[in-house]
Amino acid sequence: MTEADFLARLRTLPLHPGAGGLRDDTAALAGLTLTTDTLVEDVHFLSGDPPRDVAWKLVATNLSDLAAKGALVEGILLNYPLRDPAWDVAFLDGLDDALRTLACPLVGGDTVTLPAGAPRILTVTAIGRDAAAPPRSGARAGDALWVTGTIGDAGAGLAIAQAGHGDPALLARYRRPVPRLAEGRALAPLVHAMMDVSDGLLIDAARMAAASGLAVTVDLAAVPLAPGIADPLAAATAGDDYELLFAAPAALALPFPATRVGTFATGTGLSLTQDNRLIPLPARLGYQHGLR
Repeated sequence: MTEADFLARLRTLPLHPGAGGLRDDTAALAGLTLTTDTLVEDVHFLSGDPPRDVAWKLVATNLSDLAAKGALVEGILLNYPLRDPAWDVAFLDGLDDALRTLACPLVGGDTVTLPAGAPRILTVTAIGRDAAAPPRSGARAGDALWVTGTIGDAGAGLAIAQAGHGDPALLARYRRPVPRLAEGRALAPLVHAMMDVSDGLLIDAARMAAASGLAVTVDLAAVPLAPGIADPLAAATAGDDYELLFAAPAALALPFPATRVGTFATGTGLSLTQDNRLIPLPARLGYQHGLR
């Protein structure tokens, strides 16, 4: 069963009105914005990644969903599996760093004990308030597709972590992403739809278009790349960037730099262009759970 199949079945179950049909990354409840995310060892982080960085990434990935809703951070709940005392202590040091740096207090959570050798499964639930951004389903025909920052950094950083050498700035983009909280807050009242880039620019653009009942065209030549990254297609399918992807008029005066990478139109599906010509879609648009 793929992730899409599983979600489709979940949508047949009794849902809270605040779930929004399970078509977004957050839920709304009593004025709060709720989101939860899980990192699995050797799936979302490498077993050799420093535990301090794993703690940072766990918090940051959750706060990125709040950023995409223009929400203020209220706090997090942590579910943590105890397994190795030295690793656990280092994780707590990284958690302390993340919570203080990102102004995100701990509300509570749960602990369990894992047998030796079992993969770590780490979960955070983030709580936000005063969300001001529209859902990912709000894009309009004629809107431009915009993205903050650069794309593909984390994919390059993962390759560096696996190789054991390379640009430390790109490695940091994989291990310590920074949620775009201030940018999300500033964009929230201006845009028609917004989400974060977690699974890859192409697959997330396709998801926004599908949720909005529109077609989207992405111009690979426009995808913003960091120095040292040369392949826009690899970058746009890599994932883990945690930049903000949003739909807004092309003429919108943005409060900070962002790059226009595509256009929404009536219709369905994702199209790719490069040098003003259509190119075939890759077999893999980005990361999808349940696919091997």
